[in-house]
Amino acid sequence: MTKVRSWISAARLRTLPLSISGIVTASAAAMKAGSYTVLIFILALATTLGFQILSNFANDYGDGIKGTDNDDRVGPARAMQSGLLTARELKYGMIITAAITLLLASMLIFVAFGNENFVLSVVFFNLGIAALIAAVTYTVGKKAYGYRALGDVFVFIFFGIVGVAGCYFLYEQSLTNYILLPAITIGLLSASVLNLNNMRDRLADAKVNKNTLAVVLGGKTVKLYHALLIIIAFLSALIYFFLKAEDQLDYLPLIAFIPLFLNVVKVFKNESPALLDPELKKVALSTFLFSILFFASNFF
Repeated sequence: MTKVRSWISAARLRTLPLSISGIVTASAAAMKAGSYTVLIFILALATTLGFQILSNFANDYGDGIKGTDNDDRVGPARAMQSGLLTARELKYGMIITAAITLLLASMLIFVAFGNENFVLSVVFFNLGIAALIAAVTYTVGKKAYGYRALGDVFVFIFFGIVGVAGCYFLYEQSLTNYILLPAITIGLLSASVLNLNNMRDRLADAKVNKNTLAVVLGGKTVKLYHALLIIIAFLSALIYFFLKAEDQLDYLPLIAFIPLFLNVVKVFKNESPALLDPELKKVALSTFLFSILFFASNFF
């Protein structure tokens, strides 16, 4: 039972709602377009959860073997850092999770395209491989992009553009209905969660040469960057609903930006990185709330 708890800890359940926000958002848009199917929704959710859990295992492993997770770390203790799981166990966990996720991705692609569109199946399978590689190499390897200030870019691409627009394509097999706008919204909000994480760990990361964007920008500039992520995400969502809304209730998802703007105020006032940890959960759940309200608006 203790080992099960260790794996649950390494899976970081609190990160999972954010990871599926793009799928829920894409499915909401597909429902409005009349192309939503339950099976694609379920398989897309399962596949995305697989990628996120793989990324969490890899992050725990990569930061653990590099010594980034140490006593200076501000956030919650990691499984390897705490001695709950060994590097060998995490490696096996990554391999098994990657295999299951790739299987789920293959099933998703087959359900979406069948045998009729081989080219699209190949394209999306390669996207799955790319997502798998990105999930692992954020912190693992000598050229881990999370240590080169590229984490925000990859999160924006895979959580936003691929997560939302890619999932929508599985339903609709086209990129219509201004779907890139909500994709930008989710991508930027996801990047803001990572940025908060990196702001919290900025001083500790700088000591071990983990050059996140927060380390590169510095304490003051990174706060402005954070505000821009939230503001542009809001404008992107606002433009989308302005173009697509049929009545005022379609604007309901914008309520989720109230706690996000309050977060921006807290970030600018913050002087202690440790106090940013609760804000991570607030921004992640607000992003999830946006997607849920978007989905729910189909039933009003």
